[in-house]
Amino acid sequence: MLPGKITLMGIAMTTALFTAQSALADEAEYMAPPGDDGSAPYSQIVKYDDFIFLSGMLGTVPGTGALAEGGIGPETAQTLNNIKTALERAGGSMDDVLKCTVFLADIAEWGDMNAVYTTYFTNMPARSAVGVSGLGLNARVEIECMAAMPEDDD
Repeated sequence: MLPGKITLMGIAMTTALFTAQSALADEAEYMAPPGDDGSAPYSQIVKYDDFIFLSGMLGTVPGTGALAEGGIGPETAQTLNNIKTALERAGGSMDDVLKCTVFLADIAEWGDMNAVYTTYFTNMPARSAVGVSGLGLNARVEIECMAAMPEDDD
């Protein structure tokens, strides 16, 4: 193809991409964090097709914005409680989680995080865990999840 020359294939690809983006925007449901006044630069929950995507969550105590006290164990528990609440808000549950990504401020705390994490799931979702150089609010752990929408039994 010569530079600057428009081809039918190029037009078709551009049209397909635009159509796919428009369909996504029309079909996805974007949910801001509870109490957000519209200023949050992200969606806490995105529901699309048969999936629920959750943004990374910290172990903040609802209504306070402060991290759960006591280190990695209590922070992990609060993080997973926050995930459970968000999933319920989206119409799902912990049983619907397919994949989690765990971000740890100190990878040496993986075992302590894991001891709490495993108590929240009946079926263990696929998971990745990585050590990072820092998390918001100086948190010890952040977890993001993807889940399947539960089947309607109607």
